[in-house]
Amino acid sequence: MPLRISDLLARPGLHLALTYDVPPELLSRTIEAATVSDLLVPGKWLQGGELLMTIGLLLPMEPAACRAYVRDVAEGGAACLALGLGHGLPYQEAPEPLVTAAREAGLPLLTVPDEVPFIAVTKAVFDARATEQREVLHRAFATQRRLTAAAATSDGLQPMLEEWTAATGIGATVLDPLGRQLATAEQEPRTPLEHAHDLVERVAARGLRGSATSTAGGRQLEVQPLGARRLRGLLLLAGRPDDAARSVVPGLISLLSLELERRHLRDEPERRRRSALLSELLADEELAADRARDMLASVGLSAERVRAVVVESAPATGAGGGPAPVGPSEGAAQETAADLALAMPGGLVRVTGGPGPASAPLIEAVVGEELDIHAVLGRFAPHCPAGIGPATAPEAVRVSLRQATGLLAVSRTSGAPVEARQSEAARLLLGLGDRRTLHGYADTVLGPLDLAEHGEELIATLSAWLETGGAWDATSRRLGVHRHTVRNRLDKAMDLTGRRLEDPDDRFDLWLATRIRRGGAPLPGSR
Repeated sequence: MPLRISDLLARPGLHLALTYDVPPELLSRTIEAATVSDLLVPGKWLQGGELLMTIGLLLPMEPAACRAYVRDVAEGGAACLALGLGHGLPYQEAPEPLVTAAREAGLPLLTVPDEVPFIAVTKAVFDARATEQREVLHRAFATQRRLTAAAATSDGLQPMLEEWTAATGIGATVLDPLGRQLATAEQEPRTPLEHAHDLVERVAARGLRGSATSTAGGRQLEVQPLGARRLRGLLLLAGRPDDAARSVVPGLISLLSLELERRHLRDEPERRRRSALLSELLADEELAADRARDMLASVGLSAERVRAVVVESAPATGAGGGPAPVGPSEGAAQETAADLALAMPGGLVRVTGGPGPASAPLIEAVVGEELDIHAVLGRFAPHCPAGIGPATAPEAVRVSLRQATGLLAVSRTSGAPVEARQSEAARLLLGLGDRRTLHGYADTVLGPLDLAEHGEELIATLSAWLETGGAWDATSRRLGVHRHTVRNRLDKAMDLTGRRLEDPDDRFDLWLATRIRRGGAPLPGSR
């Protein structure tokens, strides 16, 4: 326990006495050290929490001067002031001006009797401090042993947090890199995670490079990163640890990091299974719609439309965070893929070889249309070239993958992920000049019409309308149908594709897709 003024007064053999009726809250002040000074302005030599002893050799007795002296001691941070009394010393009792000044300043004033040397008081203070430090060390060792025993259980996260909270009274929560709760233990009412959201986001964005603290609801919040070489999770502490608990925090972080690394390795078979499922999904050129949806549903991905994402893995990094002396690493790509799988519902991610022998490995993924893929890439694959394919039906995701792969070259140049959508994608595909990719793009735009009843009729009507510059009568004459029939067909086509004829970008995309179709039959194996 910390040494307080009241403890020192009760210590046998010192015979310290109060000079006035000191309020209990002042007697509960902690004494950090003891020192002796007869300077008139000792405040600048103090660090705070001291018991300052003096014989008052130079102490003035004028009330104003006494108040100035006491104010200097108090502002220096002293816990209390002690005046030595005795034969041959300036004072045999505390002078009234000094007592009055101490009472007015709220500074406890003690007296040290003649038979007690200052060194005895100093030794008593330091003995008490040494005992306190030993107790802190013993409590820290005991807590560390409890944590180590909990870490040896089959599911170490929850037991470790419960042992930590029971020993320290500090609430603890472990989150994954996305801020989702994995385990928690609290003695007080839980601190809502939304109070710590900004703090968690700030630490997560920095990886393993630092921690942060703040205050919410009158409680101190502290976030520490967890993991060995990559961020595996975050530790949220709710409360202010004492010295013993603070000394155990590094050990807690190490044990939690070890448990998260163990979980990461344990999840490897599941990541491989999902990678194999993705390979199966992308390999089947004649994949039925029901089969595709069943495959996605088996991993919890139930989106009506999906898109492919291709990421070029960054080179491996060295211990200091800079580039490693070797080339691109498949191990680094696997780690990035694991991070992306964690952030992508369904976790359909795989690593494939790059297009050339010296190329970085590619990470391919399939995600739901609604996922904010730019935010995910910014968090887990920053500065990596990435192509994002258009949203398609699950059975046509191979088309989206081809387009995403074709966008990597543009992403390398622009320094940001590139997404295939609207007129930006159309102009880009024209520049690429790859027939397979162009046909894939046309299939993506016109795919909903291909699957519709009388789809060829709808596509022919759309193509004729676009080629006549949107002239209803000219389109009607070309097709030999009434203009109301033309309008009905185009309304149905727009409902199926989600496009708008009045939108110039949509109209350009539709025109390009129909021109690609008219320019030649799809290549063998394309959809």
